[in-house]
Amino acid sequence: MAAHTPLSITRCLLSYSRSSNVYKRRCSAVLSLVRGCSTLHPQHDSLPSISDCNIHNGPIAHYNKLVESGLLREDFQQKAALWHLEQLHRGMAGYTNIPLTLPQPEVKIINDELTKISETKERCTAKKLYKDGHRKSDEVTSKEEWEEESQGCDAEKEPAKPPPPRGCYIHGGVGTGKTMLMDLFYSHVKNSRKKRVHFNSFMLDVHRRIHHLKQSLPKRRIGKMTMYDPIFPVAIEIAAETCLLCLDEFQVVDIADAMILKQLFEGLFSCGVVLVTTSNRSPEELYKNGLQRAAFVPFIGVLKEHCYNASLDTGIDYRRRQMVPSGKFYYISSEPDAEVAVNTMFDELASRQNDVTRPRVLNIHSREITLSRTCGTIADCTFQELCDRPLGASDYLEIARRFDTVIIRNVPRLKVGLKDQVRRLITLIDIFYDQKVRVVVLAEAPLHLLFVGGPMSGEEERDRQMLDELGLINESWKRLTLFTAEEEVFAFQRTLSRLTEMQTEQYWLRGDRRRTLKHT
Repeated sequence: MAAHTPLSITRCLLSYSRSSNVYKRRCSAVLSLVRGCSTLHPQHDSLPSISDCNIHNGPIAHYNKLVESGLLREDFQQKAALWHLEQLHRGMAGYTNIPLTLPQPEVKIINDELTKISETKERCTAKKLYKDGHRKSDEVTSKEEWEEESQGCDAEKEPAKPPPPRGCYIHGGVGTGKTMLMDLFYSHVKNSRKKRVHFNSFMLDVHRRIHHLKQSLPKRRIGKMTMYDPIFPVAIEIAAETCLLCLDEFQVVDIADAMILKQLFEGLFSCGVVLVTTSNRSPEELYKNGLQRAAFVPFIGVLKEHCYNASLDTGIDYRRRQMVPSGKFYYISSEPDAEVAVNTMFDELASRQNDVTRPRVLNIHSREITLSRTCGTIADCTFQELCDRPLGASDYLEIARRFDTVIIRNVPRLKVGLKDQVRRLITLIDIFYDQKVRVVVLAEAPLHLLFVGGPMSGEEERDRQMLDELGLINESWKRLTLFTAEEEVFAFQRTLSRLTEMQTEQYWLRGDRRRTLKHT
């Protein structure tokens, strides 16, 4: 039932006055949930109350144990950020945003929609049926009847809940422990309505929901123009599924994301969703110099209002410290026998698979993507296969789901002019790191020299054509990250740090899915 509830809420907001009687009965039940009928409350008796929470069992206690055992080095900025997470950990015990409470503007939208029913023949039929005593008890077909049902629910609903706990926005340089702190917090939260996901995956899901919602709208009649914004209903769907949302690597590089974030998160926060997120950027630096940034700036205020700001700016990259190397997994093509070594590694890994070496075709959203050389959970790819083609986060997520080890050959020395390829590589490594995919690289340059400045031939002309298409004729375009690749240069530092950690013994052990399966 839980899987159908979010979609039901959205459809009620969309089509209440245009649907059949059977469909309206379903909507009435869901609208009762939104307005707070206690009869539809999920049971949370197993969740501990705040008074039951003991700081000795929380994130700070766990962090101190890791420091005492030598697995972590004590960092006072990390502990300061962890203090906010400790408070939130206590506040989340027993917290729920169900029943959802729609903000007044959205209630007005529903009322306005229901008012239209009074002007239709359907209302007249409903009133006649009501007078004749044939109206079904669970059927709501007019505004007056809906208000009567709502008043009945309001009389039974619980007292108003306290406001949701304030979330946390953790930002800082690469390798400073942001994700570690968030995951430590997430693992200790005693709340069944929690969700942890990478920001790229989250935004993919949001866009997918928006698309499905638009597809479900009734067809427009000829001569009539219907304007509908699906972002808030999508926020309601997400809020119906979770009350704690943990997002790793919050970054805004896409104008499509930038334009919807304010409304999306206003909807989530108004529905009681608590946000914990990590980012390399401070809130003020998000989408810096992005196209149409002025429309994005109000979102920063929304974010700061609902989240504590925790900074980790020690300048220490812990991924590069106290890591035990696990063999060699980064090769430079100019080194003697580098390609032979990579071939030998593939053969050794493939020999452990119950499969043959063959091409693999992946079907992703009605598109076919061919990987030329695979064996079981091992994929032997080229940079051109993964980053020259117009692939995105959804494609890399599917590759990460199918393969636990990926070889990436022929990685060139990356320049600012290769903005598209650089961005894809950043997304690829972010997703592989999040999904614990093991990576072997055969590149043209050492890791610390892989990304250099300077445009490539033909890039300036391509950018000039894009400027003409966008109508940007003054000097302001020179500051836009679309053309400077500033965001890619900044984000690539995270990629280098993660590639460094991905060569360690700890990472390779976590990424061995065959070993994980044996222990489950």
